[in-house]
Amino acid sequence: MRVLGIDPGSNVTGYGIVEGRGSALTHIDNGIIAPGRGRTFPQRLHGIYGDLRALMERFEPDAVAVENVFVAKNARSSLVLGHARGVAMLAACEAGLAPAEYSPSEVKLAVTGSGRATKEQIQRMVRAILGLAEVAAEDASDALAVAICHLNTQGMARRLEGSKR
Repeated sequence: MRVLGIDPGSNVTGYGIVEGRGSALTHIDNGIIAPGRGRTFPQRLHGIYGDLRALMERFEPDAVAVENVFVAKNARSSLVLGHARGVAMLAACEAGLAPAEYSPSEVKLAVTGSGRATKEQIQRMVRAILGLAEVAAEDASDALAVAICHLNTQGMARRLEGSKR
């Protein structure tokens, strides 16, 4: 299963593509989408949407996983982040994929074993899990962590389903 993980943001959206075959996870690609601070908010959202659609067309993921909104420092920040998440979810739906959502603590727990892990701990674990030569950029590393979380969650769900038979 190939998963596109997305860490949404209106200024920087991270993406990470991971493929899982059994218990083996393979890094496919990662990076950031930075539509430019000089653009209007609607233009930035449109740029994020277009770049995510292009990634989906290029890498043909089987699933999309998006980090859920956390309570930001203020209501405006949460609202802006919600718009970026909405664009990511729309792009996934238009590609025929139902986006899965994971909270930051779920992602941290799945990748590090602790729901309170730091950004640095997440980056180090993503690097170790995927055998990366270097640590990915923070937003890209977070997106890779979301993809890993989805693969781990889906793998566990399949094992549990199989044990019920």
